[in-house]
Amino acid sequence: MAKKSTSPTTVPDTAWLGRGRHLGPEPEQDVRRNLIALKAAGVLDDFLDLDPVEAARSTVLHPRDESAAPGPSARRLFEARWRVADDVTVRAQLTLYDAEARRKESEGVTWVLAAEAERAWDARWASPALMFWPDSDRVPWDHDTVPGVRLRTTNYLPKADDELRHRLRDVTRQSWFIHIVVHEAMTPDAIGQKPISSFLPPSLRHRVVEHRGTPEQAQIADFAMKRELSVRMPRGGGVILPTAPQSPDYDVERSTVRSVFLDGSEPTEFLDRIKEFAALPRPLPTEAERALTQLRQGWHLLTPDEELTHAQSMVTRYAEALEAMTNSRDLYQQAAEAAQAALAEVTGGDGVPRPGTAGAAKAEGSPLSAFTKAFGRFRDPNK
Repeated sequence: MAKKSTSPTTVPDTAWLGRGRHLGPEPEQDVRRNLIALKAAGVLDDFLDLDPVEAARSTVLHPRDESAAPGPSARRLFEARWRVADDVTVRAQLTLYDAEARRKESEGVTWVLAAEAERAWDARWASPALMFWPDSDRVPWDHDTVPGVRLRTTNYLPKADDELRHRLRDVTRQSWFIHIVVHEAMTPDAIGQKPISSFLPPSLRHRVVEHRGTPEQAQIADFAMKRELSVRMPRGGGVILPTAPQSPDYDVERSTVRSVFLDGSEPTEFLDRIKEFAALPRPLPTEAERALTQLRQGWHLLTPDEELTHAQSMVTRYAEALEAMTNSRDLYQQAAEAAQAALAEVTGGDGVPRPGTAGAAKAEGSPLSAFTKAFGRFRDPNK
């Protein structure tokens, strides 16, 4: 797996990260069925279904970073490995988090997906989301962590000004996805209502959330976005929303398109701007950094060659540990023998202390000095 050095605040170009919510009753079962089907079809090389407790114990026992173990709120961990572009291996982990309180509020179960390839990610590759989740509208896995927002569909902006501004703040501060807003110059037909994100390459398709403003929302949407995000909403056009705080690489002009025709045709200009925006350096949220660390350091689904390498590494480490224990035992034994010799020197061998002759013994030859030398060897790790 690629381990290239990147800024800790920027998403590596080898990674694909996503976070959302599943609102259905059996998210684990939905994932298992999809993984089994894709492995049977030869899409996946292999997959693994892990209990978080077992995964955490395995991470701690193996010579890896303990911080890579799933958190205490994790309820299930899935791993999958597949190949793209014939020879590029992709490894991915999907973690489902226990959220009983949220489930009571109908907010679903939160999931975090981290995938990494052996080279820079290509948007034309298969979406990691569809390696775990089924590509079916009947499975509600594609909800954002921001309530009321969903992938794979058009999300109409709230009518009320306060709710609209609240929505804009939430999606730019909390969401991991790229958010775009399209204004409908006139009410489109069924073909025009199809999300334009469906025209995007597979890996980018599930990183983009589309919002729509109705014809009568032109002014209110423009005012809200100008006030909250310092961007404008062109009538009949589209805009890519910045993240908060706004990245220095964000260009308002390059992120705005004046015309987006919603007639079923491919909006080439806007799609190119989205691809350009997606290629910019992205901030790495703390939770995303943990997910990436867990993927890199807490990986369990090893190939046979990796298993062999790992076993050899474990043998070497155990041998080193055994040698260190043996050395420690020898040091303890030497210290004990030195202490016994010092005690014999002080007592004359019969356990009864002998009074020292005045002037006969120098300071370095005193009983205290003998003990100090004996135990000094034990304390000094270099001896």
